[in-house]
Amino acid sequence: MALRKPDMILVDVDGTMVDSVPDLAFCVDEMMKNLGSAPWGEAKVRTWVGNGVERLVKRSLTNDMEAEPDGALYERALPIFTALYAENTSKRSRLYPGVSEALDYLAGAGYKLGCVTNKAAQFTIPLLKDLGVYERFAIVVSGDTLAQQKPDPAPLLHAAQFFGVGAEQSLMVGDSVSDVKAARAAGFQIVCMSYGYNHGLDIRDAKPDAVMDNMTELRGLLDAATER
Repeated sequence: MALRKPDMILVDVDGTMVDSVPDLAFCVDEMMKNLGSAPWGEAKVRTWVGNGVERLVKRSLTNDMEAEPDGALYERALPIFTALYAENTSKRSRLYPGVSEALDYLAGAGYKLGCVTNKAAQFTIPLLKDLGVYERFAIVVSGDTLAQQKPDPAPLLHAAQFFGVGAEQSLMVGDSVSDVKAARAAGFQIVCMSYGYNHGLDIRDAKPDAVMDNMTELRGLLDAATER
């Protein structure tokens, strides 16, 4: 289906712009060793990423997507992980191919650009700066900017309000069912990356408006978009 031409484009971080799993997996494994447990490895951690640091730590402790760990163990584990990740936010993380080029195009074409992520600001801002894309965004809505996170629509609507743009003029670029749910609830269009962190599920099953293998494909989608 053809997109409507947006005025504002919001972009997710982990699994959309940045492959952050190598750093996250390193921190999970070091945390587990610190707690006297066996490391999980990058392939396993890759299936857990996408809902913020707190949930990632809980999944690491329980080997379950939704289970709650022992409270005392979690209280020990979270500060260990947080300290590790503060030191390893961008040492192994990289932009996916095509991301830098796509952001250059979007900025040059005059789109209002924002970033919306469930990653806490203390990790998001240094990561975007270290990877050279922070200045591309007029607003960065992190996981702790508001009381709500995606899949709640509040972070998306907050960015739209910042730009003075309506939902019908807004597009979200993400990679997960959380992004799709947030966009649908906000009344945004949603385009997803095929390679992202969706807990091993095909993002096409969530029925976004389009799926891309490389973010440079966004230019073609926008060129073909219908005027409102």
